[in-house]
Amino acid sequence: MFRLDGKIAIVTGGSRGIGRAICLTLSGAGAYVVAADIAESTETLDLVTQAGGKGETARFDVSDEQAAGDTIREIARRLGRVDILVNNAGIALDQLLIRVSAEDLQRTFAINLFGAVYCAKAAIRTMMRNGGRIVNMASVVAEAGNPGQTAYSSSKAALIGLTKTLAREYASRNVTVNAVAPGFIDTDMTAKLPEQIKEMILQQTPLGRIGKPEEVAAAVLFLCSDEAGFITGQVIRVNGGMYA
Repeated sequence: MFRLDGKIAIVTGGSRGIGRAICLTLSGAGAYVVAADIAESTETLDLVTQAGGKGETARFDVSDEQAAGDTIREIARRLGRVDILVNNAGIALDQLLIRVSAEDLQRTFAINLFGAVYCAKAAIRTMMRNGGRIVNMASVVAEAGNPGQTAYSSSKAALIGLTKTLAREYASRNVTVNAVAPGFIDTDMTAKLPEQIKEMILQQTPLGRIGKPEEVAAAVLFLCSDEAGFITGQVIRVNGGMYA
């Protein structure tokens, strides 16, 4: 079950954290994985190949519409198609509303929301011929909110709206579009949080522990599989019960 043999998958923000776990999980299920990131890094691809998988890297800024579109179209032309797109690239610039700058808002939305739009727009053109899967990485705070994350939570909430609209627009072309909304996950981003904040988050999580990137990746794998072919426009919550 949940095999992706022969599928071509692009994962943005694939150089570390949840993105890296997604690349490894999809590759382990048989997909050819393109680990895309703004940073030049081969660490994820090295891990993929060491595990017996196949793939490549791609370097572009998702917030640059021309670069994102050109790169994804070139991948589709060279490899024949794109079957899976995981919009995982994102940033969090945390501030209370009165301290949020216009630049913070613009940068957050440019990457978290517009980047997903640009990548989806390019990928859907090839998916319309063969069908496909798009998975957008949202967040528990998109639905629950969180003090100090005005820009981040609103950008991720908008991503859920995008997910539901694209699901309706392209269902007739056999393209499913879903979102995964992680809670408190063990990544570089959460490792930087003060201990008192971590403890507070854990107290709000019924399962009482931090999540693993691999647990988020497992949800992505399911949504990308044939077994999830009748699921679209949904938000899968991987949050330990923090928000239900």
